[in-house]
Amino acid sequence: MSAQSHDVDVDVDRELVEAAAHIARTRCRGDNHTVAAAARARDGRIVTAVNAYHFTGGPCAELVVIGAAAAQGAYELDVIVAVGDRERGVVPPCGRCRQALLDYFPGMRVIVGTGDRGLRSVPVGELLPESYMWADHQLDDE
Repeated sequence: MSAQSHDVDVDVDRELVEAAAHIARTRCRGDNHTVAAAARARDGRIVTAVNAYHFTGGPCAELVVIGAAAAQGAYELDVIVAVGDRERGVVPPCGRCRQALLDYFPGMRVIVGTGDRGLRSVPVGELLPESYMWADHQLDDE
């Protein structure tokens, strides 16, 4: 492992990755639940969730974890990761999730990467270059 790739790996929240992997191994069943997500709240708590696949379009695990966190009173999330079932490892968020994560938590970091590149933690904005900011259309409260 090169020094550069080791430096990139330092910021990866391994406990968070393991939490998502554990949920993927133990809670994902069949075609309805195929991805688990884990997010670290600002207060240090880890919140987990699974996707709810449906042919009409169900929410991804990253979106479910946002709701689960809010239900637990965790409104500030700092880092998120998704892990696929059947030992597929870390999976990157889809485009819809990238946009939602950016809108809800513009300072969030997302754990991505596999294979030779290894895991790394990147700002959500880097996953959506030249992105649309949903909040830009809203009027400032004065």
